[in-house]
Amino acid sequence: MKNFRNIAMVIATSVAIISCSDAIEIVQDGEINPDQTLTTVSNLENYLNGAVYGSLDNSAAIKYTSLFTDELRIGPSNSGQDLANFRWVITPNNGYASAIWGSNYTTINRINTLVAAAEKFTPSSDEVAKYNSTIAEARALRALSYLNLMTYFSTDTKNDNALGVMLPLKPMAITETLPRVSNADVWAAVEADLNYAYTNIGYDPIKRPVPLFLGKAGVNAIRARMYLYRGNYTLAKQYAQQAITDFIAPMTVATPVPTGTPGTPNWNTSFYAAAGGPSPYRQMWVDTIPGENIFKLSRPAVGQGGIAEIYTTNTTTLTGSPLWTTGLNLFNLYSNTPNDIRRYAFVDPSSANNAYVIDKYPGKGNTPLKNDIKLFRLTEMQLILAECAVQGGTPDLATAATIVRNVRQARTFSGTAVLPVYTSVQQALRDILVERRVEFAFEGHRFIDLKRLGDAANVSIDRHPNDDRLISTTPLTLSLTDFRWTLPIPASEINGNPGIQQNPGYN
Repeated sequence: MKNFRNIAMVIATSVAIISCSDAIEIVQDGEINPDQTLTTVSNLENYLNGAVYGSLDNSAAIKYTSLFTDELRIGPSNSGQDLANFRWVITPNNGYASAIWGSNYTTINRINTLVAAAEKFTPSSDEVAKYNSTIAEARALRALSYLNLMTYFSTDTKNDNALGVMLPLKPMAITETLPRVSNADVWAAVEADLNYAYTNIGYDPIKRPVPLFLGKAGVNAIRARMYLYRGNYTLAKQYAQQAITDFIAPMTVATPVPTGTPGTPNWNTSFYAAAGGPSPYRQMWVDTIPGENIFKLSRPAVGQGGIAEIYTTNTTTLTGSPLWTTGLNLFNLYSNTPNDIRRYAFVDPSSANNAYVIDKYPGKGNTPLKNDIKLFRLTEMQLILAECAVQGGTPDLATAATIVRNVRQARTFSGTAVLPVYTSVQQALRDILVERRVEFAFEGHRFIDLKRLGDAANVSIDRHPNDDRLISTTPLTLSLTDFRWTLPIPASEINGNPGIQQNPGYN
């Protein structure tokens, strides 16, 4: 991507001819045809299904988070791929910064195109609900895109006066340039979108099933995460609880598992079956059941590309040429908790010689590497409640401990999870970070979790000395005050928009 203005021009001048070929070949039902225009409610919905949902992709954020933090160890087939990012050599030409910036602004401009087109006609009385819900869904996705941008490009998401990102709310022309605005301005727009979305979304839950499309629970999940990142624990708690209520279903549990001893050949054959074996938690990751997913991105088994390709080459096995494997300290966290299903669900049994192959995305059926990308899950809402219990007003350490224990119990396939005892806020936050690290590994959370919570918990990047097995002199951690905890505005954007302000440390 050259820069946002070029993206905007291409999209604005081809309103009805955008396909999904630039979004890892996603194909949604009802994708819009080139000879159609956005003048009917059906076409708005088709454009939402194809162009908007087709542009959603957070794989760059997932990979960058893994590289930057402590989720990875250099794999046996790595011949130099991504070592600069792994060693914190971050410049304005960084490819991940460009990808995160470009993909989110692509989505935003497509949504702006949809909203602007919708304002030009009035739906018939029998299509008002469908019309309003289509706009609501689009605006919720716009809010999510801005949240994604703020996560990586704002120096401090908790400071309303800090510099945020550009805020286009209508389609942009090639001649337009926009400055960055304050966090307060961005958050106000995000709140307006989410308020509208929650009121109007959901005209046809059968045709637009959760979790492949956003529903009310998804809107509140976005709200909960957004307010958590802003440090507004009262509202984060309110919306996390509402998301849980709207979703209705419980956390996906570990049991049942195959009979026998975990890790033995007979047990492995059943547990690692293509359909996910008997464990609901494993089934959720191979996409045979929706499980606790509130919202995920559809990735069909057909077509090119797959989320697991950001870590491996051919398959999620040791013989599949993995470029990156599980960081040793992260693997130790899996292993140190007795009977934790994540030890097996996230690590392939072929692992050997400290190369613990990442198996969180094993593929669908007999198609390796291709899995839906999980964006919001019920467990995240539970751990948001735990964090809010600690940070929102008078600390309630007992409630936080109970929630963390409940999450661990859901992941325990035998026995009873121990109830932690917290004697300080710092201790509680540190343990919540541990649980988030284990549960959300390789899902894109660790970067922002450490950035926003590391100081209060007194933790930062936690790498094992052998994670960088090629050179032993690489530092094992990075100070939380380092400027690289905020991504640079991409050089391509600055070249096309010279007035935009760069983040500190990158000039």
